[in-house]
Amino acid sequence: MRKTNEFPPPSLHSQTDTVMRGQNVSLSCFQQNKSLEITYFLFRGEKCLQTQDGKGEPMIFNLTVSEARDLGPYKCKAQVANCSKYSHPFNFTFADPVTTPVLNISVIQTKTGRYIMLRCISNKGSLPINYTFFEKNITISPVISKNVRKSAEFNITESNTAEVKEYKCKAKNRLPDHAKYSQAVTIPSTGRDCGPFCLQLLLLGLLLVLIVIILILAFWMLPKYKSRKAMKDSAPRVYGNIPMEAGIYANVCENQTDEKPVPGLETKQCVSSAQDGAEYSQEIHYAAPVFQQVAPRDQSEPQFGIGDTVEMENSNNSKGGYVYSELVF
Repeated sequence: MRKTNEFPPPSLHSQTDTVMRGQNVSLSCFQQNKSLEITYFLFRGEKCLQTQDGKGEPMIFNLTVSEARDLGPYKCKAQVANCSKYSHPFNFTFADPVTTPVLNISVIQTKTGRYIMLRCISNKGSLPINYTFFEKNITISPVISKNVRKSAEFNITESNTAEVKEYKCKAKNRLPDHAKYSQAVTIPSTGRDCGPFCLQLLLLGLLLVLIVIILILAFWMLPKYKSRKAMKDSAPRVYGNIPMEAGIYANVCENQTDEKPVPGLETKQCVSSAQDGAEYSQEIHYAAPVFQQVAPRDQSEPQFGIGDTVEMENSNNSKGGYVYSELVF
């Protein structure tokens, strides 16, 4: 009785009891008596798998769980001389890891805000599966456990719809370190509370559009203007088509400084010349002469036609005087 009380049964445990097929696991067998040299035996059913000797430290047995028979039950026996004790049985459980969950979001817009329903499901993986919802990296829901293959749901009511929201969810079952996260889903802002900032952005966008339009028109019109100007400058000037109304008129009178005015004759009429904005026009307009019959005069004053020049001698046979006939235009 004294030796039995000093040598209690060992304990057998593992870091996890849920494993995947082909996973390597470790079983730890420990006896509380640290002063005795103890022999440890690992059994699966009635079959002894491994044996180790130790003192004061737990014994570690490494295994690979590939088939259903590898799940157990396992037992550990600690033996000192003729005294031996068995641990409680231990069993593993197969589990399939979760796949990447899918997050679906439904949004109902109301007058005061919007109602958001989040749904998350992993289509594969051993049950139960625990789901958690996040806004960016902040947890917004408790852990929602599902023992059946159905979506986990979480509802949110938001009053401020001017901010962009990003949501995701996490799925995890009994397998450690095999949690999966969904893709992030973004809910855009409704733009109600945009305020002056959005107005400034709108004005800036309109200004940029206007500048672009002006530049396009400038680059489109400038080559055409230059080509038209070049064609106009290279074209010959046709003076016959220049309207006389655009000219500047001046009366040009040629006075014979070497001749004295003859009494009884009218002054000579002037010829009008047209001048445009740059130089004198090449068109000359002539007045039509009108001839009138006059009474016969004395023989000393003969009549002459246009273009005739007559020299008359005076009594002294000198060429000092001229007699002109009158031309009426």
